Amino acid sequence: MAAAAPAAVANGEVRGGGVPRPTNPMVTPLLTDLYQFSMAYAYWKAGKHLDHAVFDLYFRKNPFAGEFTIFGGLEECIRFIANFKFKEEEISFLRAALPTCEDGFFEYLSSIDCSEVEVYAIPEGSAVFPKVPLMIIQGPVAVVQLLETPFLTLVNYASLVTTNAARHRLVAGKQKNLLEFGLRRAQGPDGGISASRYSYMGGFDATSNVAAGRLFGIPIRGTHSHAFVSSFLGLDEIIDKALSSSDGTNRCEDFVSLVQNWLSRIQDASSLRGTFGETNQSELAAFTSYALAFPNSFLALVDTYDVMRSGVPNFCAVALALNDMGYKAGGIRLDSGDLAYLSIETRKFFYAIEKEFGVVGFGLTNITASNDLNEETIDALNKQGHEVDSFGIGTYLVTCYAQAALGCVFKLVEINKQPRIKLSEDVTKVSIPCKKRCYRLYGKEGYPLVDIMTGQDEPSPKVGERILCRHPFIESKRAHVVPQHVEELLKCYWPGNSSTQREDLTSINENRSRCMRDLDRMRPDHLRKLNPTPYKVRLLFS
Repeated sequence: MAAAAPAAVANGEVRGGGVPRPTNPMVTPLLTDLYQFSMAYAYWKAGKHLDHAVFDLYFRKNPFAGEFTIFGGLEECIRFIANFKFKEEEISFLRAALPTCEDGFFEYLSSIDCSEVEVYAIPEGSAVFPKVPLMIIQGPVAVVQLLETPFLTLVNYASLVTTNAARHRLVAGKQKNLLEFGLRRAQGPDGGISASRYSYMGGFDATSNVAAGRLFGIPIRGTHSHAFVSSFLGLDEIIDKALSSSDGTNRCEDFVSLVQNWLSRIQDASSLRGTFGETNQSELAAFTSYALAFPNSFLALVDTYDVMRSGVPNFCAVALALNDMGYKAGGIRLDSGDLAYLSIETRKFFYAIEKEFGVVGFGLTNITASNDLNEETIDALNKQGHEVDSFGIGTYLVTCYAQAALGCVFKLVEINKQPRIKLSEDVTKVSIPCKKRCYRLYGKEGYPLVDIMTGQDEPSPKVGERILCRHPFIESKRAHVVPQHVEELLKCYWPGNSSTQREDLTSINENRSRCMRDLDRMRPDHLRKLNPTPYKVRLLFS
């Protein structure tokens, strides 16, 4: 843990002990709703702007009709408050937008930063649950009020898409590669960048988004499109036909002829005779050209014309030619058709090649599938049976098609040490008052049982001591738990000027590992020993 954050410096320079600015430069103090400034002015006018307030940021219901959520967006929130300072041009704009406000209010806005704000949060990438605060923000009420909309903006989508990615990981299983291909379908550039970042945190292995790869160190993957394949007319278009071997010891001056020779051998093979006839030569030209450009990572899109009668045989001819030169082809991608059937037939073809020509391991050549995949289609493929190794997922992942928003809220729970509550006829909208401490209780086998909330000054749960966990609104929902391990969930990530020790932010890979760990703990086969339904006890608080 690092020392308390130093006070911010003025004039809009890098502040907060060198904490970087938000990734998106549009995230400024003006990225908020007008009524936040209206309330700030009213607080200031009434002399209440320095009242000490505590707000909870939480959500009311798990998304996608599921039983868990993965928390994302914390780092961007800390970047925001570490660099929170109004610029002169922003103050000028606010003067014009709020012409009835007194000059003294704008002088006040010019002076404020987040040095008196404290932020406590659950570590990013953690599995989290309804009603339990993801973040507790405390400080002068006017300043904290100005953080509401930016924080919700930074957490809502981040947590939603991370959860969506994690759900895809659970249904796909640990052994499959998950590739995020959603940039072109995302809600604008920021949506695309955020989706790539938080999909990776939620368990995806790579992205096609080059900018996200540079910004966050995410592995980037990609091959070619149908346009590349259809742009070729024939093998005579390939001018530079030479290819050096992988170890540089020899050189094939006519790689095209080597490919053609292998295609003829495949066509004449007894075990493959009759499975296909003449393949599309323009497709073969495209594959050959791509292999010459990327011999170490040749992966072909095989459904431009006919998968089994052209695409797969053409790929195999090029892959076997590369094998002669010491290279191993990356695999194929299927982007249309019956993915289960085509993947199974392709795998059979690969094994037939391995047996016919003695190329060890060729049968296990990677098969990637795409084409508007989502959680349900992957589950259906699993039930049907398939031979897909990697899934490329775009639209349904990055747009969170199954649920538009997570619905995080930012509620006042204490002012000047007095608990505050928001009442409603809809019990789900009733807030839980007072500043809280939150704990995760674990059973004897090391799996989490329940998250509980207590008042700030209440005694913490103890290992081995029986504790009654009660639903805050439904008296009949209760359970006795004897924890074997107690974890306090909320850590201080921004202490302001207080003496509280500051928790270091963790890297995207550490957040991803945390997410994978929590997903493992939630798997039904792990939790069946404790409860027939995953997280049954914790659902008392849903």
